[in-house]
Formats: sequence, structure tokens, C-alpha cells
Amino acid sequence: MGKLYVVPTPIGNLKDITLRALEVLERVEYIACEDTRRTSILLNHYKIKGKKLISYYEPKEEKQIPRILKVLKEKDVALVSDAGTPSISDPGYRLIRACLSEGIEFEVLPGPSAVITALVGSGLPTDRFLFAGFPPKKGTKRFLEELLSCGEVTFILYESPKRVLKTLSLLRELVGEADVCIARELTKLHEEYIRGSLSHVIEELERRSNLKGEVVLIFSRKRVFTS
Repeated sequence: MGKLYVVPTPIGNLKDITLRALEVLERVEYIACEDTRRTSILLNHYKIKGKKLISYYEPKEEKQIPRILKVLKEKDVALVSDAGTPSISDPGYRLIRACLSEGIEFEVLPGPSAVITALVGSGLPTDRFLFAGFPPKKGTKRFLEELLSCGEVTFILYESPKRVLKTLSLLRELVGEADVCIARELTKLHEEYIRGSLSHVIEELERRSNLKGEVVLIFSRKRVFTS
């Protein structure tokens, strides 16, 4: 019987990977990944050769789970995402749940996570926080209302750079003001944190012609910023 290794990969800078993660990727024969091209870039960077890559991404994961389980009956498999820790806003948890049902052992390695990196870098309270993934494209206002009903915690969302201004405007409509941080392109060359009040951050984003890169949105009704 094989074992599933849940292996976090860099969220931007390719150097942000643990020695243990590299050891597992070097040792296993099979790697289940969201995008074989993205995973190949990482493997090539560390000169890891000869791996058999299995595509595992939403919404095709249900078709691939039986194939991966079949491999796991005999050999170890590493599960990776395009960036960060698998099972955070990707279908990794379904494979883990299938391993539990089949009695297949799995091990989760610690490592990079955009959620935690953005939260710590935001400067907002970290004692209580709620991560809610991507807001829905429809019903965003209702989604935010439900979040805000959870009380005084720091909220963390993933958001498209094309939609983040709209989401912030809806948030201001609901709460008036709050402290906000936009964490953009984390650990990459153009990493940036935009911090301040809702009004300040909205004004800053409106001033820019367009926002690019992956975005994490953090906000709190506990006011700690001065602008």
C-alpha cells in the first residue's frame, strides 16, 4: 500500500519550498497536480526528473480520483497545487477524503500559504480570522453580509484583480468604513501591500489604470490604521 503526501509548493518565489518537500518530490514516482506545466517548471528548477504527472483539477477531479487511488494501492503519490498548500481553494480535500474512505495513509507537510502570508503581512489583527475563499460572481453583496454577521474577526478572501474594486465598493456600502489590506503578487518580484481605510484603498485602486496579479483581500472592522 502506498501513501499520499500533501506537498505545499511556492506561492511565488521558487525558493520558498522546504527541504522536506523537495525530498518527497524527488522520491515519489507519481505527482498529482493542478497544472502539469506549472509543476514541470518547479521540478525543472530543482532538476527533479522522471516523474509521472497526473492532472488533478476542478472540475475533473472526480474522474481522476479512482486513477490516483489505484496508483496508491501500490505506490506513493505526492499531491501538489499550482501554488501553496493543496486543499486550500482547490479540490485536494476530495482526494484526502477518498484516502480516508479507502484506508490509505496520507501525510500533510507544512509549507507556504498565501492566506497566512497575507494575514501576517497585512498588519491587521491575527488573533481571530476567517478565510472564505473566492466570493461568488453573483450574490457578492449577500455573501459579504453573511461574512460580516460572524462578528469582529479579520476576514480573508481571494479575489480577481478585475473584481476587487467592486467587492470593496460593496463592502463600503455595507459597513461604511473598515481597515483593508490588498496583498498582491506575494513573494514575487512585484509583491505589494496596499493598506488603509476602505476609502483610502478604493481611491488608490481607482487611481491606477488596472491592477494585475494574484490578490488576497483582508479586512477588519477593528480600526488600527490611521488613513
